Amino acid sequence: MNMNTKIKVSDYIGEVLYLEGITHAFEVVGGMITHLIDSLHRQERIKLVSMHHEQAAAFAAEGMARMTGIPGVALATSGPGATNLLTGIGSCYFDSIPAVFITGQVNRSEQKGNLEIRQLGFQETDIVSMVKPITKAAWQIRDTNEVPTMLKRAFDLASSGRPGPVLIDIPMDVQRFKIPVDTSNEIHGERLDDIDNKVLRDLISDMKISRRPLILVGGGINSARAVDVFRKLVNKVKIPVINSLMAVDTLPYKHPLRVGLIGTYGNRWANLALGQADFLLVFGSRMDVRQTGSDIDAFRGNKIIYHVDCEASEINNRVKGCYPIVSDLRSFLNLFLSKLSNRKLPDYSDWLGKINKLRILWPDVHELQSISGINPNIFMHQISKTARKAAAFVVDVGQHQMWAAQSIEIGAKQRFITTGGMGAMGFALPASIGVALSMPDQPVVMIAGDGGFQLNIQELQTVVHNSLPIKMIVLNNKCYGMVRQFQQSYFEERYPSTYRGYSAPDFKVIANAYGIKGVTINNPKDVKDGLKNMWQIPREPFLLQVIIDTFTNVFPKIAFGLPITEMEPFAEPIAMEAT
Repeated sequence: MNMNTKIKVSDYIGEVLYLEGITHAFEVVGGMITHLIDSLHRQERIKLVSMHHEQAAAFAAEGMARMTGIPGVALATSGPGATNLLTGIGSCYFDSIPAVFITGQVNRSEQKGNLEIRQLGFQETDIVSMVKPITKAAWQIRDTNEVPTMLKRAFDLASSGRPGPVLIDIPMDVQRFKIPVDTSNEIHGERLDDIDNKVLRDLISDMKISRRPLILVGGGINSARAVDVFRKLVNKVKIPVINSLMAVDTLPYKHPLRVGLIGTYGNRWANLALGQADFLLVFGSRMDVRQTGSDIDAFRGNKIIYHVDCEASEINNRVKGCYPIVSDLRSFLNLFLSKLSNRKLPDYSDWLGKINKLRILWPDVHELQSISGINPNIFMHQISKTARKAAAFVVDVGQHQMWAAQSIEIGAKQRFITTGGMGAMGFALPASIGVALSMPDQPVVMIAGDGGFQLNIQELQTVVHNSLPIKMIVLNNKCYGMVRQFQQSYFEERYPSTYRGYSAPDFKVIANAYGIKGVTINNPKDVKDGLKNMWQIPREPFLLQVIIDTFTNVFPKIAFGLPITEMEPFAEPIAMEAT
């Protein structure tokens, strides 16, 4: 761009998006973004992906950002378009996903300003005030001269420090205004604390004297784009690794040091190992109640805990007495590796052997031995063996999410994409669209429950329209299974709204109506053929409906109120969980 020329604001935005590495913008068209849509269409450098609901557009942008590390971009018009983005914005915020959301707004002359009325312009809505609690920043551009600065600042802020979403609200008259191009504005990322060398020395010393050390890895590793250096560190220190839900893919399933999922629905052997550990090194995990259980004192025990995170406020929040290391994870891991380069480290093979004995004693595929029909944990292993060429498993929210996190066999180059902090049903289908577009040469496996799949089922048309190779697996138990299990535990097996009053269609028939091939299986002996059909044409979308028993529960599960090592169905909860 020539700094001395004038350019229409919407054209300028298109130029900046391209220079920021944006390849796709997800949107549902509306009056207040027609200038932006027209500019991107004319420039032909960024693909406009027309979704069928703004929430889906936000999730698709999130899915792409999770895969690439580049901020996802979604556009929406004012009023309902903007408010429909809220859930996706919150999902990006809570899971530290970089994204820039651009909303259109009514002309400045149509805005109510200080008038004591609810609304002046049609669909005028103060989206900035609404999203401020779930964004790193949100602004409405009032002065056209602010556009270059604000746009650059939005992308810098979305990616710096702890990543997250930024929203820019742009009145329609601003979009059509012409401005002189100015690229001289510099925005600096958030400053992180220097790493204290004494803390590093103490960390190494405590690690070396431990007998039962563990590394707990959370979603921060992926947010920092630090998986590669994390794997180098693990191979160096040879300490067993446990993971949160957001870090299922940080080590390949067959890595000898991978232990498994911990927390409320963690692998039983992993929780038992955590209970025995004497040293815990935490990378990018908040250690919220889903990881620790409600008995925080039991979780902490007598462990020495070092906690590395880019935000000081996340350390010593729930679990007290941790040694804090405030740092960008990638920077810390590189420094830590350099400090260990010439050191002789302990042999933890005896400890790893004990953990592997626990794994053999409590296998995931035996947690649901008494159920009839298809065993979801066994099915996850079966999916994995047929999906070696998939770029990612994109997983919705519900019981299936836990079965997948417990049992999916992630390959070295595969991703496990799901929503954690927001935990929004309806995430997987639109997010898989963003993932598929970011990896155009590979298929994507989507796993959803019947309840969540219905929330954004309209995006089947987006899959068809863009010819995306998404292999959609819907585990249909004809209920909202996670809450039904909660009702079974705490409400004397009364099931209003989850089982009674709820229904689901035949998803194979729905898929066929959209022009997508589908198969239904409901018997273990049909699984092999069902998966074979799904992969018959790898480049085409396919829907596999898997019927499972309505009353199948997720086990193991921490018995709420008890230590993390005490898990249902062998232990009974002593308090009612909040979530």
